[in-house]
Amino acid sequence: MLTALIDLLGEELVSLLCGLAVGGAFGFFAQRSRFCLRAATIEFARGQGGPRLAVWLLTFASALLGTQALVAMGLLDVSEARQLAQQGSISGAMIGGTLFGCGMILARGCASRLLVLSANGNLRALLSGLIFAVTAQSAYRGLLAPAREWLTNLWLVDGGPSRDIMSLFGGGTPEKLGFGMLWFVAGLAAVSKFQVGAKVLRSAVAAGAAVAVGWLLTYQLGQASFAPVPLKSLTFSGPSAELLMQVLASPQLKPGFDLGIIPGVFIGSFVAAALARELNLEGFSDGRGMRRYLIGAVLMGFGAMLAGGCAVGAGVTGASVFALTAWIVLGGMWGGAAITDFVVDRWMFAAKPAANDMQSAASTKLS
Repeated sequence: MLTALIDLLGEELVSLLCGLAVGGAFGFFAQRSRFCLRAATIEFARGQGGPRLAVWLLTFASALLGTQALVAMGLLDVSEARQLAQQGSISGAMIGGTLFGCGMILARGCASRLLVLSANGNLRALLSGLIFAVTAQSAYRGLLAPAREWLTNLWLVDGGPSRDIMSLFGGGTPEKLGFGMLWFVAGLAAVSKFQVGAKVLRSAVAAGAAVAVGWLLTYQLGQASFAPVPLKSLTFSGPSAELLMQVLASPQLKPGFDLGIIPGVFIGSFVAAALARELNLEGFSDGRGMRRYLIGAVLMGFGAMLAGGCAVGAGVTGASVFALTAWIVLGGMWGGAAITDFVVDRWMFAAKPAANDMQSAASTKLS
């Protein structure tokens, strides 16, 4: 089927359509399921558990199990994926993941969540997403690139088996598939415990499945095309920066899978929100809140390019192929988010009311 489409439309246009389709599916089901790593880390860090944690677990597990099932069936070979085949950075994964985790707490959402919310009318998310893309491009090829390169080169790891975390423990495809099944069972258990509805459950599974479908489509494109087609799936840092530069600096957009992801997610989320009558314009309430969002967006943009991916690109897509650096990034995101939530939203927030109470008491005494 892809071969026929390539003959009819050309490789670049078919690749673009695949990106639009995968992005659209993810955007639609991410909006319906309220998929959000930030919300999941907050529930986990506060020891509460809840529906957001359950949704993230099930989405993550679906991507992991779906990808490894395709590999086990011989329909997909991920050995040439960038996350496995190319040289990686342990230092970049550790530092970048932590910075991203800190940033997503401040910005109240990761890169994918900001895009989903932007399509629903959230102007805070829209501005934060633009700042994220600008910072990501600056870290890739602009003013922040030297700092990114220096941090990246502190601790490198060669591509190949040394970047496959399961291979380091002597495991192969059966072990990866079994591990994915364990994650999926854990996700279903969390869904049952926190009483997540059937519609949300199906949407969470579908959002994770979009990652596996992305891998499959780009692999099949590579098999059917004469020109090399990079093996990839959903990610937001690179495509955001690329789309920004093509819009600003290129008189003619170059079609491709990455170029379709961002508009695809936006359209999918918009359609989901429109059908559910959840479109609503929202803005900043004060300058302090705006500063918080912008600082968070900068941390996420730099952190994502340093880590080699965002909460979805590294934390789900990269982890689904058992890339060592992706799992390190994921750990950094959870750790950075937990620390920032405690310091900024719990400790500092608790201290401010106490200070205000003391001021009120002093004023009352003087009067």
